[in-house]
Amino acid sequence: MASHTDSTDPAALPTPATQAGRDGLDALLAHPGKALIGLDFDGTLAPIVADPEQARAHPDAVPALAALAPKVAAVAVVTGRPPGVAVRHGGFAGVPGLEHLVVLGHYGAERWDAVTGSVTAPAPHPGVAAARAELPGLLDRVGAWQGTWIEEKGRAVAVHTRRASDPQAAFEALREPLTDLATRHGLVVEPGRMVLELRPPGMDKGVALLEYAREIGAGSVLYAGDDLGDLAAFTAVDKLRASGTPGVLVCSGSEEVTELRDRADLVVDGPSGVVRLLRALAERLP
Repeated sequence: MASHTDSTDPAALPTPATQAGRDGLDALLAHPGKALIGLDFDGTLAPIVADPEQARAHPDAVPALAALAPKVAAVAVVTGRPPGVAVRHGGFAGVPGLEHLVVLGHYGAERWDAVTGSVTAPAPHPGVAAARAELPGLLDRVGAWQGTWIEEKGRAVAVHTRRASDPQAAFEALREPLTDLATRHGLVVEPGRMVLELRPPGMDKGVALLEYAREIGAGSVLYAGDDLGDLAAFTAVDKLRASGTPGVLVCSGSEEVTELRDRADLVVDGPSGVVRLLRALAERLP
């Protein structure tokens, strides 16, 4: 699918390259009080870094969100991270204008509401802890390249290869054994940008976004993401479109994930481009 990149005017609102995207943007501008703004965190609001623990929201992200959020129905950050981590790394807590922000963490399994500052969550899947216990031995057996490491995510566990001596080779070598491990413990593997995540089935950004959009009765949806995990959210927006709710698909530009770029209505230049889009929306809306 063709997409449109950022305008050279940083204050201009870019035009989606598809009719569906233009219809979605028109609906959002016409009735902002019914609009849901959905955003991935890593690679969308925060630049990708080698160590995810060092990831922080773009410095202009929170001001842009605080300007936009009071003008729309809701802003939801949809992430695979635990919501508390996304809140800390994003700097979302206690910000005037973000009182009704929600973070749908662990792909919607956990939810943080700014209005209460609390997290709601069900019991974790036992397969995650069991798989985590086996991972060090598996990495040794596979002979994973130096620099491959395990990230604890509470309701999921991830193996990163970005810091390995050969990141892509390590990623490919680990796909099959990690898939076997996940299957034995009732989990699934979600590939991303030099990361393979093991998590319970039924946890994905599409389910989270669709359920929240229906919960608030969204009249339009804009979703921005950058990675393979965001394809499920794109599919959710397509489902909403098919049922009469207009939507806009935004790719936070990445040459690493061409599938997302090709499906997007609009491609922006990474987190800085997302921030410019949010700011332009806030300036356009009354």
